[in-house]
Amino acid sequence: MQNKQFVKVRADFMPDGRVIPLKFRTEEGPAMLIDRIVDIRPAPALKSGGQGMRYTCRVGEHLLYLFHDRSCWFVEPMEVD
Repeated sequence: MQNKQFVKVRADFMPDGRVIPLKFRTEEGPAMLIDRIVDIRPAPALKSGGQGMRYTCRVGEHLLYLFHDRSCWFVEPMEVD
């Protein structure tokens, strides 16, 4: 479970129930602005365990998975094939 990194998230809560994350940060790190959400779907966190809503996010030139698992948020790096 070493790849699970819990983060603080700032998000918009839409009238239709969708949650759109805008930025996130670790306890010790700077805020990272989410440039674009590429995909949203329920999915397991294969590397770190857990299940939740998976947001595929573009942050600068990087893609990463941001998971919302009940009441917590965490990031997991994407594997590049």
